[in-house]
Amino acid sequence: MRTTDPASGAAGPGLVKAGSAPSVPGLDRRVALLAGAVLLLAASAAVSLAVGAGRTPLPEVWRALTGYAGTDEHVIVRDIRVPRTILAICVGAALGTAGSLIQTLTRNPLAEPGLLGVTSGAGFAITVGTVLGIAGSQTAQLGLALLGAVAASLVVYGVGRTAPLRLVLAGVAFTFVLSGLSLALRLLYPDVLDRFRFWSVGSLAGREQAPFEVPLLAIVLALAGALLATRPLSGLALGEDVAHALGARVTRTRVAVLALVTVLAGAATAVAGPIAFVGLIVPHLARHAARGSIAWLMAYTMLLGPILMLLSDIGARLLLPTGEVPVAVVTAFIGGPALIWVVRRYGAVEL
Repeated sequence: MRTTDPASGAAGPGLVKAGSAPSVPGLDRRVALLAGAVLLLAASAAVSLAVGAGRTPLPEVWRALTGYAGTDEHVIVRDIRVPRTILAICVGAALGTAGSLIQTLTRNPLAEPGLLGVTSGAGFAITVGTVLGIAGSQTAQLGLALLGAVAASLVVYGVGRTAPLRLVLAGVAFTFVLSGLSLALRLLYPDVLDRFRFWSVGSLAGREQAPFEVPLLAIVLALAGALLATRPLSGLALGEDVAHALGARVTRTRVAVLALVTVLAGAATAVAGPIAFVGLIVPHLARHAARGSIAWLMAYTMLLGPILMLLSDIGARLLLPTGEVPVAVVTAFIGGPALIWVVRRYGAVEL
């Protein structure tokens, strides 16, 4: 057996010095990717604070954050771009995490809150509440969005739970039904149309002026709940029989995960309108790096979701020289090809 050279203190080949921990290549790679995602998120947030109708140099952005002087540039950065950036981060994290949760729960790579009718259910509930005159406050809109999201998710999951492709088809069909009903109500009540059309486009523009503390608090709490649910969800991801054998409480886990998806998607929809495909794209980006670990999948998702939303929002500001494109249009432009890729790769096969 080889020993350490007493003169140099260097260990021989194949040996580890006493007291040192062995390196885990897979763990090192995950940590490095996580650190890279954090840096990319910070860079995206910095660009979001600097880019808009007028470009603000990054040094001036820093001065606006640390030494507010009340100039026009400082007002724009502090009162418009900072809240909008925070909103994009929270909405992106909520939609991405909701997608990861529902894909893992259903073992369906095509599952996504927008495709499964969750966001359309939230939108329909807000439309009905506007018609009835009970959707005037932020809390009321959040409650209506959550109620609609719960109802839609229960209906779609009840109809299509037996097969992944059937689940997606049920969600798409139910989405069209609710969208048609919402449109009919808006046409019958012009006042509702005037109030609803600003919300229905799925955009972050102008949302920073409205109070959104309650929905963002709901999102933060639901994200914490998603992290706590990773362990029981890891057992459930192996299959229901294996989960029972491991002692997992399958029914409780399913209910908890569906509740988290409902809160995340409903709160994000209430504050930013219906934004599709984020919950489809982000889990597929994160899954390769996570390598089968649900905990790492959630960690990556909570970073990649905000990055995608920030980059999409930046693109929405820059695409047109005279105005902004709704961020939902940008995510749909990215998500359409992503959906085609997922269908071609997975088809109707479960994860």
